[in-house]
Amino acid sequence: MEQLAGLETQIADLTARVEALENRPPKHEPSTPSDPFWILDGIKERVDDPGAVFFAGVVRTAAGPVEWQTGYPVDQILASDWGMLAQSLASLGNPVRLRLLQAVISGATTVGDLSAGEGMGTTGQLYHHLNQLVVQGWLEQAGRGQYTLPAQRVVPLLVLLTAAGKRP
Repeated sequence: MEQLAGLETQIADLTARVEALENRPPKHEPSTPSDPFWILDGIKERVDDPGAVFFAGVVRTAAGPVEWQTGYPVDQILASDWGMLAQSLASLGNPVRLRLLQAVISGATTVGDLSAGEGMGTTGQLYHHLNQLVVQGWLEQAGRGQYTLPAQRVVPLLVLLTAAGKRP
């Protein structure tokens, strides 16, 4: 009986701890009225001229959570050959491919799941689009007829989509 009482106490303690974690406010709000530029201020404290570009995110996807960040010195970005990025960017310039990426990040992983989406075209067209996304690293083939969005591509993809979108 003592063991049972001890286990009940431990379960109650663990339950309280889990509830406290679940109810904990986020560490940082995306933009707070008292400090709307907390990200920029942090970069300025850490980076010398001519500056740097960073992007980061914490994203919960159907495949699980993704925490990712990277940064590049501005002089490195400006000195690189931007033309080398054309094929990767062009692979995203198709509405069907963007819908495929959206479906995969939302949990669709098989060709069967993906083909059920509206406007995906024939099976041959679907495989063509999937292949283009795999070649450019936006998707990975996880098995025969199964696809995943690599964790290191989730935040960059969302950054590109956000940058391309028209916001009020």
